[in-house]
Amino acid sequence: MRIITIIPAYNEEKTIGKVVRWTKKYTDVLVVDDGSTDQTSSLAKNAGAEIMSHSKNLGKGAAIKTGLKYAIKEDYDLMVFLDGDGQHDPRCIPLLLEGLYDADMIIGSRFLKANPQNMPLHRRLSNEITTRLIRYVTGYHITDSQCGFRAISKKTAPIFVTIPYNDYVYESEVLCEASQNSLTVNERPIECIYGNEKSYVRFRHVIHYIMFTLRLLLRKFLRRIPS
Repeated sequence: MRIITIIPAYNEEKTIGKVVRWTKKYTDVLVVDDGSTDQTSSLAKNAGAEIMSHSKNLGKGAAIKTGLKYAIKEDYDLMVFLDGDGQHDPRCIPLLLEGLYDADMIIGSRFLKANPQNMPLHRRLSNEITTRLIRYVTGYHITDSQCGFRAISKKTAPIFVTIPYNDYVYESEVLCEASQNSLTVNERPIECIYGNEKSYVRFRHVIHYIMFTLRLLLRKFLRRIPS
């Protein structure tokens, strides 16, 4: 069975080498450099990853889709996603993969066992609000809709390649598409390490996400109207 971990990365030269080396203990590794202006690509390659690069920053969703297309082309059976900033512990990869025996997607949850230490309050609140909304729209009983540490089976990959969003909204829409396609989604507990990670979420991203959530609610409302 062929397994690959896809790591979207943007200016992660401080952590990417370590993340790749740890991840390679479990799976093949593809780093999708989303227009970095630092040494992310070279350091990831030196650590043993395959590299695909965007000529400019397109967004996390775009990087994930580029990785998915590569994995489909290379005929990988299982695909893992984790961030390049060092928050996700690659030692949890086997736990997520184990969950795919009876699910189409596994999400690493930071909240199944206990609240993560040092998680910024604003991120905890935004995640709680978004997760409640996603639960309402999809029917999935999940606790952490925003975690980027996930694993999927081969058959689901084509569904997620066609999602139109390229930014952070992509990961929420993945769950909506999974629900529309009657996929089984479960969670496994993970731990995350929070330090001084930089955030690339800007005001325009916030506005975009608000519009996305309004569309989600409208979508749910329209489905309840008898035809």
